[in-house]
Amino acid sequence: MTFSLRTFGGLKLLDSDGHDVAFPEKGLLILGYLLAGSLEREPRSTIALFLWGHDNNGSAQVNLRKLVSRIKNRQAELDVQFLRFTETMIELEPSSLASDMSFMDGNASPFSKLARLVETLETEFLAGANCQSKAFRRWLRAQKSRHAGLLKETLTIAAAQAVAKEEIALVKETALLIFSADPEDVDIHRMLLDIFNAAGEVEYFRQIFEGRGELLASWSPLRAKTSPVLEQVRMSGSVPASIAEAETPPKVKIPRLILLPPSNDGRDGDTAMIAESLIEDITIGFCALNSLQVIAPYTAVQISRQKDEDPFVTFERHDIAYILDTRLSRQDSEISLFSQLIEFASSEIVWAERFSLELSSLVRQRRDISRRIALSVASQIERHEMMRSHFEEKPTAYHRYLMGRQYLGRLTLPNLRRARTELRASLEESANFALALSSIARTYSKEWLLTARGDINLLKSAEEFAMQAIAARHNMADGYRELGVAKVLQGAIDESLEALELAETLSPHYADVIADHADTLVHFSRPDLALQKIERAIELNPLSPDSYLWTASGASYCLSNFEDALGYIDKMADPSLVDRLSAASWAMLGNGEKASFFVRRVRETNPDFNVDRWLAAVPLKEQWQKDIYREGLKKAGF
Repeated sequence: MTFSLRTFGGLKLLDSDGHDVAFPEKGLLILGYLLAGSLEREPRSTIALFLWGHDNNGSAQVNLRKLVSRIKNRQAELDVQFLRFTETMIELEPSSLASDMSFMDGNASPFSKLARLVETLETEFLAGANCQSKAFRRWLRAQKSRHAGLLKETLTIAAAQAVAKEEIALVKETALLIFSADPEDVDIHRMLLDIFNAAGEVEYFRQIFEGRGELLASWSPLRAKTSPVLEQVRMSGSVPASIAEAETPPKVKIPRLILLPPSNDGRDGDTAMIAESLIEDITIGFCALNSLQVIAPYTAVQISRQKDEDPFVTFERHDIAYILDTRLSRQDSEISLFSQLIEFASSEIVWAERFSLELSSLVRQRRDISRRIALSVASQIERHEMMRSHFEEKPTAYHRYLMGRQYLGRLTLPNLRRARTELRASLEESANFALALSSIARTYSKEWLLTARGDINLLKSAEEFAMQAIAARHNMADGYRELGVAKVLQGAIDESLEALELAETLSPHYADVIADHADTLVHFSRPDLALQKIERAIELNPLSPDSYLWTASGASYCLSNFEDALGYIDKMADPSLVDRLSAASWAMLGNGEKASFFVRRVRETNPDFNVDRWLAAVPLKEQWQKDIYREGLKKAGF
């Protein structure tokens, strides 16, 4: 009978049928040590040091003698001799044993060797081996480094010789595998650029993140003179301890993402081939972002094809935190790519979007789609990881935050105040929870809008909490978003645009930020640009909250598209929020009866509403915009 030693994915002795064979574990470690080093023999003292480390009382030698006795007995039972023992040496009998390490030093072609290396090195060398000596740990690190070096060396040879489609694909997958494990490897980075012809792609992401860095660096907290927190920073020259803690949050493990290859419901071979290139582009984008660890496509394909194991068991074994599931489908003549990001632990769908893939422009659109997906997914994972860390470290704070957000989703004064109560309770548990701080800011700005009384204290409170959120987490979009909203309602439209442009740069696919940016553009008297942005936000968030539709209806009204304005209002869950705009739109369309209906409803909830006072309070950059509002509201009967 022939036997083989498995060292990758666990340490085992297998018979010729692939069944486990019992054998002393440290005996298997001796075999692995000798085979890995192509050694025929080693002194017993070296092996004792390897297995048990230095000792002053001779216990390692005693342990080795006991181990040798057990190995001899087991070899006799198996009628085989893997190891021979003398008084001073331990010798290997190589003819009796095969090993999964043997191919590493073979003379196979670089492509077959590379394929075998990739397959083998996907599993951990000596995973779970129970040996705690320093000598063993040093040796194990050296072996893993040797394996990585061999993989890189073989890849370099194969990359220079790759011609066939299968050879080029293997080279790509291997380069991505190495890059995912070591994003700082300059040689692999250069090779990736060459084989993917992706210099422009990485340059794009480099520019995106350099732009973010420049904007953050140029953002002076001293601009917000109303913030006592930041005034304290300015006066003291130091950062309060609570903020300093928030600026250096506990280091968390970089999440691992797997991008599953798209299923092809449309059975369109041409599109499927182009989709393979799209997946490559997206993966390059993730690697360029360097904010998460990406499972190489080669491995993703193998996982997707597994039939004999529950995929969730596989995801858990590979320590995968997020799954990007993609699906190609065809309806009539239209091809689309549906993408959804799933958090593995909770099965929560964090983000989803459908992209139209018209075959005529698919090649041209590929890079744009890949960038949108990569940036959007990275942004969503960043936000989700931040919230998850609060859930794990401060579960009560996170629970109260979620309760507050739930109330905040329904725009009525009682709900806003309930939301504020829950969010304040969240801060009692975690004072620097940036998302709770920014959400409180939103309750004040929304209360200002709903009451329409021009209470400046509400907006000052909104600004204050927004600045605290920025101080707690300066690289998250939410604080800048809320500061932008508070600023525009105070009439500081230019400052508002600056804050919201930074928020959108930090999270370019965050629909809520885009929607608020659109709202500010309405106040900036650019309803045309506002409508483009709000339509983009609705595209990203199709089940849009009423605030999106409110902005869209206001932009349409300012463009004199009164029927479109009413169309957006009709889609709102609570259209009573914009009764003033409904009245003005119907009046501008010449329907006085319907306009009067909405005027009466406004009077019931706000009997003191005055057009001139309201227009004086609402910041609008250009006079023509005030005029069109005044005309409509006066025609309606206010």
